[in-house]
Amino acid sequence: MASSLTKWLVDPKKNWLAAQHMKSVSTRLRRYGLRYDDLYDPYYDLDVKEALNRLPREIVDARNQRLKRAMDLSMKHEYLPDDLQAMQTPFRNYLQDMLALVKRESAEREALGALPLYQRTFP
Repeated sequence: MASSLTKWLVDPKKNWLAAQHMKSVSTRLRRYGLRYDDLYDPYYDLDVKEALNRLPREIVDARNQRLKRAMDLSMKHEYLPDDLQAMQTPFRNYLQDMLALVKRESAEREALGALPLYQRTFP
């Protein structure tokens, strides 16, 4: 019961509020030329860092370029021009598949009792 309610709440095709939220997030991401997957922080989650390491270099370079452009625009208190905003694809995923694979591998390693592939260390 709770699972089906949760799925309904976050599905933009079924819930009007979820669709409005998705539209709002899309507008904000388009203003700076970002994609939703660009918001994942590799310093916060080591699985994200590992997934980024496994992606092709061109995809990671494009991500870094989008982040630099967004920071530059934010510092200048500007947005992308309207014609460039129309070309943006904020919900086109490039990281989700690799991140799911990395999370499955780490869950499998944990289930088998193996040591983690990577650990966070503090100096």
